[in-house]
Amino acid sequence: MTGGELPSVPRLRSRAAPRTQARPRSLNRETIVAAALAIIDREGLDALTMRTVAHSLGTGAASLYAHVGGKEELLEAVIDHVIGEIDFAVQPDPGRWAEQTKHAVRSMRDAFARHRDLARASFARIPMGENALRGIEAMISVLQAGGLPDRVVALACDLLPLYAMATAYEESIYQAHGVTEAEFDEYIAAMRDYFQALPAERFPKVAALAVALTSGDGNERFEFGLDVLVRGLAAMAT
Repeated sequence: MTGGELPSVPRLRSRAAPRTQARPRSLNRETIVAAALAIIDREGLDALTMRTVAHSLGTGAASLYAHVGGKEELLEAVIDHVIGEIDFAVQPDPGRWAEQTKHAVRSMRDAFARHRDLARASFARIPMGENALRGIEAMISVLQAGGLPDRVVALACDLLPLYAMATAYEESIYQAHGVTEAEFDEYIAAMRDYFQALPAERFPKVAALAVALTSGDGNERFEFGLDVLVRGLAAMAT
């Protein structure tokens, strides 16, 4: 080293990995459906758009259309995917058809309740995917095992899922508003006080049944309705 030459400046070597541009995930229909369902689970049905799905996959919305025709088709695929989570009876038992039917409806409610307000998308929509068709096939088999006429079976295949979806959607509304169990109990108690404070000469029945009208949890109400439906179907057996 000569007299005027400076030594090399010391540098602290960084251990950080070099930055690389995020690469989009490999696209296929299953990946897109999974991403769409993840958005619904995290943010709710209104957050689902082709753009938000594409963004979550690190790509542009236009690239999704090679796999799904648009948002409506994507929603149908998501619904069919969730229907695949439902536990339908695979071996219809004439001696247990009523309980098998109830079990399927409970499973419908539970499956959609796991996914925020996705149940809302099921209204005015007839599922036609592979899982939906398998489910309908299973329900028909169980209801026929109960000796129900074909027309009753056909109508029940619409009524029972509608009941499950309506219940799941109502429950999702409370969740979306962040209502805690304690807050809901306080609201029910306030409703009971309100009913009891009504003028008895004008609303004698409501005032007298104030406690009964405001008692029971969501599961009790759901099971009551389910029992009413299945008993009504049983009464139509030939």
